[in-house]
Amino acid sequence: MRYGWQVLWLLTLSAVTGHPLFAQLSTTEDNLGRRSGFADMGPTTQAMQRDDRQNPGMLWVAEGEALWVGIVGKANKSCASCHGPVSDQRGAAVRYPGFDATSQKPVTLGERINLCRQRHQLATSLPPLDQRLIALEAVVAHQSRGMSIRPEPDPRLKPHRERGEALFSQRFGQLNLSCAQCHDQQAAQLLGGTVIPQAHPTGYPLYRLEWQGMGTLQRRLRNCMSGVRAEPFAYRSPDLVALELYLVQRAAGMPIETPAVRP
Repeated sequence: MRYGWQVLWLLTLSAVTGHPLFAQLSTTEDNLGRRSGFADMGPTTQAMQRDDRQNPGMLWVAEGEALWVGIVGKANKSCASCHGPVSDQRGAAVRYPGFDATSQKPVTLGERINLCRQRHQLATSLPPLDQRLIALEAVVAHQSRGMSIRPEPDPRLKPHRERGEALFSQRFGQLNLSCAQCHDQQAAQLLGGTVIPQAHPTGYPLYRLEWQGMGTLQRRLRNCMSGVRAEPFAYRSPDLVALELYLVQRAAGMPIETPAVRP
């Protein structure tokens, strides 16, 4: 990211000295004091997300709709062959990551789609950055737009969620910063003219103007790790999934926005 190290250095400085670069903002909050990153965006970007005709993420949703009914794999099945129309997936995305009994581990929505491909369509798994996988995840999550995030209560997820909470507060990289330092302690403050969000995962997969494309929460987490000069966790690693679990728990009750738009 351009000027990323200078910005992060100033963040570190501010945490110690109260640097005047930061200015407190007032924003609309829920009864727990939480707010979506949507509230921190300018009116033009907010309008882009609100209007499906302008929201570029809807292109991926449309692609996902086509992929949903497409026949793939040796089983000659589509997603619709087992699950019916994609509209029947309303409510499915609100609980992920969830626990997969076969592999005995938590899986993200994208991983669940890949497991369906492997087990039921007898098709190959799609790579994490494959736009077909992102489109399928986007169209499934889009069916739950406006519904509240409801983390899966399976007790087998508890140690993984606790691991994610620990990672959220752990300092990383050469800049020695944690997620919590930015998104809890400095949230709603201005950093070089940009508002630091609380980092609630309400809109993934989302379209990011910086990326000029759609991306997953894991891509964003890896970006943050690179920003603090840390070695990013590998895609689909247990630590990234654990972080997702904690972030979703932290956002429980907030509405899904997929496909969100962010700067």
